[in-house]
Amino acid sequence: MSPAHWIYLLGLAALIATVVARRNVVGLALAGTFLTALVYSGSVTTGLGAVFNAAITAARELLPVFVIIAVVTAMLGAMRTLGSDLMMVRPLQRLVRNGHVAYLVLAVVTYLLSMSFWPTPVLPLIAAILLPAAVRVGLPPLAAAIAIAITGQGMALSSDYVMGVASGLSAQGAKVPADAIADRALVISLIAGVVALAFCYLRDVRGKLLDPAAAESAAVDLAAVGEGSAHTVVREDGTQTVSAEPAGGGTATLTAAGGGGDDGDAEAPSGRTRFVAFAVPLAFAALLAVMLLGRFTSLVPGIDDGAGAPLVGGTAALALVVVCVIANRRTWLQECADHFTEGIAFAFRTMGVVIPIAGFVYVGLSDYSGQILGLPEGEQGPALLLDAIAKVQPHIPHVPVFASFAMLLVGMVIGLDGNGWPGLPFTGSLAGELGHTAGADPATLAAIAQNGASWTGGGTLVIWSSLIVVAGLTGVSVIDLARRLFLPVVTGLVVATAVAAVAL
Repeated sequence: MSPAHWIYLLGLAALIATVVARRNVVGLALAGTFLTALVYSGSVTTGLGAVFNAAITAARELLPVFVIIAVVTAMLGAMRTLGSDLMMVRPLQRLVRNGHVAYLVLAVVTYLLSMSFWPTPVLPLIAAILLPAAVRVGLPPLAAAIAIAITGQGMALSSDYVMGVASGLSAQGAKVPADAIADRALVISLIAGVVALAFCYLRDVRGKLLDPAAAESAAVDLAAVGEGSAHTVVREDGTQTVSAEPAGGGTATLTAAGGGGDDGDAEAPSGRTRFVAFAVPLAFAALLAVMLLGRFTSLVPGIDDGAGAPLVGGTAALALVVVCVIANRRTWLQECADHFTEGIAFAFRTMGVVIPIAGFVYVGLSDYSGQILGLPEGEQGPALLLDAIAKVQPHIPHVPVFASFAMLLVGMVIGLDGNGWPGLPFTGSLAGELGHTAGADPATLAAIAQNGASWTGGGTLVIWSSLIVVAGLTGVSVIDLARRLFLPVVTGLVVATAVAAVAL
């Protein structure tokens, strides 16, 4: 391998070690991008340009996530002016009667919605509708974030059973039917998820529910995060927290996003409040129904894969306009702009730190490295990360069990890009080769690697993935969340891989 390979790998190792040490990794990512580009090209100007190009490339890839968070947050802010979000969550409070049930309900609802739309687009909806009710009955915000991350960013994304994009990418290299990989990936993801959920329940939920006063305080803080008045603070030890201060000072009052204040003192809701509280959930329910009917029946025209996020975002944006008009016809133009600006600010506060980190990881992927390094159009960029993995391939023992765990490790390394899916054709190809030489099923090996990549980069283990969205919307530290997820997720993946190696 070239010196650029070693510089890049040392940079990745430094990022991981720094996260473990609870320090901020933005500076390391910027320095790593510069040094990798400098050593690869031998040009200082290319190195300097790569730092900027990497940030632009990462921002371009992440922009859809920023926008969907912004518009949904803006819509909820507009609803909050009427108190409609409080009415929207009240029925759910009857469903989540205590923290134990809330943990299960969050997990099940997140999984079902994420299987249909992918997790990131539905995160703001879950955080707005289910999370406040769960916190008010005593579920700690960190435990809620864990349930959402495991079922959405982990279980649903790693199988991608409804959309089928991940298994299609894996099948490109493995030369096996995508359905075979999807079936195995679903089983593996369910085993890993159930183990991780049970582990976290025993450690983070049972015996650690909040008392009523603490639950009310946590709900107030959560309401402030939802209003966009919270701000992210990165302490000297690198941990991230979300603090909130009520507008205008004084004592914070629990608004709708947090589940409501003292019901005894609340005024009767107006007709506008009732209409918005009913119409907005109905609109999203209708959207869900149309998408599911289009995917599984011929009753309505089919909707292209990947259209979930644009449809959710577009619905939220139009709902923002309608709610602002209903709230105040004279000032709706200004209020609509204000809410949208607050949503954009919230999205960048919660996810802005991921841009330079993702940019550094993208330097090692051939799909992005060419434009980051300023190579001529059409020239293939270096694949520093995949080259390193290919170098280790001949040393993997040709035994099914060893091959299975090797594929899990390779998948997890691929997932360090904060996504995991760009490397799936490579892991599929590796699964095909190892399957024939080790006497293992290539579809099973590809499904194992797909789970490793998706659980890691989808993500539950790296903070420069969409895990930062889960942390931001639940008001917890993304580093603390990743640290609490590490042992349960790795345990689940190891158990699932062992079962797959023997039974699938």
